[in-house]
Amino acid sequence: MRRHIPAVSARRTIVLAAAAAITLAAAACSSSSSSSSTPSGSTSSTPAGAASSASSTPAAGTVGTSQCGTKPGVAATGTPIPLGAIATNQPGTSFTDIPNMANAYFACVNANGGINGHPIKLYIETEQTNPAQIAADAKQLVQTDHVVGIVGNTSIIECSVNSSYWQKLGFYVIDSGIAPECYSTSNSAAVNMGPRYSSDGAVQYALSQHVSKIVFDQSNVPGTGYIAAGPAALAKAANTPIVQLTENVPISDANSVAIKEVNDAGPNGAVILNFTPPEALIILQAAQKLGLEDRVKLWGCSTPCNTDFLAQSLGPKWNSKLFVNAELTPPDGTSTPSMNLYKAILKQYGSSVQGGIGSFSQMGFTEAEIMVHALESVTGAYTVQSVNAAIKAVKDFNTGMLCQLWTYGSYPLHIPNNADYTVTANNGKMTTVQGCTPISAADPQIAQYRSVAGTAPNAPTSS
Repeated sequence: MRRHIPAVSARRTIVLAAAAAITLAAAACSSSSSSSSTPSGSTSSTPAGAASSASSTPAAGTVGTSQCGTKPGVAATGTPIPLGAIATNQPGTSFTDIPNMANAYFACVNANGGINGHPIKLYIETEQTNPAQIAADAKQLVQTDHVVGIVGNTSIIECSVNSSYWQKLGFYVIDSGIAPECYSTSNSAAVNMGPRYSSDGAVQYALSQHVSKIVFDQSNVPGTGYIAAGPAALAKAANTPIVQLTENVPISDANSVAIKEVNDAGPNGAVILNFTPPEALIILQAAQKLGLEDRVKLWGCSTPCNTDFLAQSLGPKWNSKLFVNAELTPPDGTSTPSMNLYKAILKQYGSSVQGGIGSFSQMGFTEAEIMVHALESVTGAYTVQSVNAAIKAVKDFNTGMLCQLWTYGSYPLHIPNNADYTVTANNGKMTTVQGCTPISAADPQIAQYRSVAGTAPNAPTSS
């Protein structure tokens, strides 16, 4: 099951997994073109092993992909339920793994009964941080594709651009948040903490190790001031100096970046990075090449660095030197039904998820399972009104991936994921060094959310 999203374009991909086999029809076209065209090289054939794996019964104690639906091995053939997503995809920053993984989950559900016999059809738009393009993408999804729900949105500025549009139409978005409006409005609830609160978590761990200074470096994209405000608040509360840096991406001179960070931090300081995995890796590899990895007390990173790809690329010289915020349950060493299902779906259906096992694909999985949970509660027709009422009504849902039970609810702001793990690179894996820890209320937005929504119950550890 494979589809192509262009590396840099305003093109769109439509995915349909339905009928007697799992059929993916990938159509790339401009947002003003017909959605029925099919690019050369696309296929509607069943992936190797898909039919037999989907219909087989897993051995006792294991989890197979047939467990993602209510009717194992029975493909959904009803009228599709159309959903939409918008993701940034540009040089130095791509979040397409998240909606791609959500689509992999939906394909699995469609192969195993769908939603009361209806397959889910996901329309994915990609954008390049252009407000006019992002607004047009939203209208494309609503006016042309007639989506009834939005899930998997992951964009640098999409929440800022489209928040009022979604509110006007009554959409309650399930997303991976980045921009402030993903967390500060009534109609967006993220499964992740986003760059601000994830950076809070990384800084919070560094402060717990009694570092004398924080150097916080992030990509120079819209929203840096909003992101930086969280770490600044935590450092101030701890009476610890903080230096704020930004870098243009893609990074062209990683050596200079690493030297600047280390010199600013000093031998008892911490360098905290907020970049996508490829850009963070460039900085860390430059530090290793220059022999700088031991010149500070510790290195830290926000959640995107929580991927085996990065740990394997760095190698053993970084063992117990890099500490990464993990907004979702660390995959390495975790063998719960939810984690095993995630890995099984990624293996069978996730050929377009380029980063493999890691936080981005976990986010897509989690968003999709919440959406499926909401859709299963709908009675009658699947409309914008019925679907979004079901989304908003999700309460204390156990995703199996988060420290806390997840709730949407009627709140003026939404930060439903506000407790995290810390992991460290260790021989090519990310291993847990700190279990679920609430993000500090020294960040005023965390304090504000807890004042209206309270603190969610902890999720069961065996889910």
